[in-house]
Amino acid sequence: MIVPPFLSPGDTVGVVAPASWFPYDELAEGLHILRHRWQLNVIEGASLHATEGPFAGSDDLRRADLQRLFDDPTVRAVFAARGGYGCYRIADGLDLSGLQASPKWLVGFSDVTVLLSLLCNHKLVSLHGLMPRQFGDPDRAESLESVRQWLFGMPPTHYDAPIHYLNRQGQATGQLVGGNLTMLINSLGTPTDLDFSEKILFIEDIDETLFSLDRMMTQLRRSGRLAELAGLVVGQFTDMRANLSLPFGKDSYEIIADAVSGYAYPVLFNFPAGHVDYNLALPIGKPIGLVVQAEEASLKFSS
Repeated sequence: MIVPPFLSPGDTVGVVAPASWFPYDELAEGLHILRHRWQLNVIEGASLHATEGPFAGSDDLRRADLQRLFDDPTVRAVFAARGGYGCYRIADGLDLSGLQASPKWLVGFSDVTVLLSLLCNHKLVSLHGLMPRQFGDPDRAESLESVRQWLFGMPPTHYDAPIHYLNRQGQATGQLVGGNLTMLINSLGTPTDLDFSEKILFIEDIDETLFSLDRMMTQLRRSGRLAELAGLVVGQFTDMRANLSLPFGKDSYEIIADAVSGYAYPVLFNFPAGHVDYNLALPIGKPIGLVVQAEEASLKFSS
């Protein structure tokens, strides 16, 4: 795997909106942080000012925005301004030859998972983390700092996680893959499908029904994907919805625990990443260590 060069003050980065549109003024504080606190030169994509239905401009415009930054050797990182929906529609038309010749960080999460997976399949490490539209939220300051540390060459040696009663103990090493569970499921059988074999899979999601979650986890189990893992890291499952007329009878983590109950690898629940304020940045594609013990749960990162 190729880890992109770390950033330094004065470097050039790009910000685009590869998925849903949003009012441009919501990006003001994020751009200010990039330019003045992090001292970066920022190129703004045309998609930041575009709308077409729910998207930040047409598929062609959003794809061209990303392509331009991927191909520019002076650009050292590309930030997705927000997620929403739309990356799935543009992933297959992207040419990564320029990105492979001049590696750079791609930063985002949620819908951006499909792009993180695309880079992972082309041997490029990317960053699952906070996006510039959220940078100015004081409740997300620790999340923002974790992004800054990874990008500027000060990555943590480890992340500690709270102990959860559903954790399954053990230790594993493997390449970290994953992101938003819905996007991972929608990528099965496509060019952004991932090889799960001997990988440490991270999953999170938001605003799905418990029945949908069970269906997705069952699909992974039936397809043999869960059997191949080295370990599983379960992030935050936010605003999950119950069917009141037909209660499921289990919460999100219990559904996931049931789906992996037939395997022996370590499973870490309640990791602080996903659609929550405390959303620690994760290096997708990088080899990591997973430790789950009775009194310790952590992800470990080598230099």
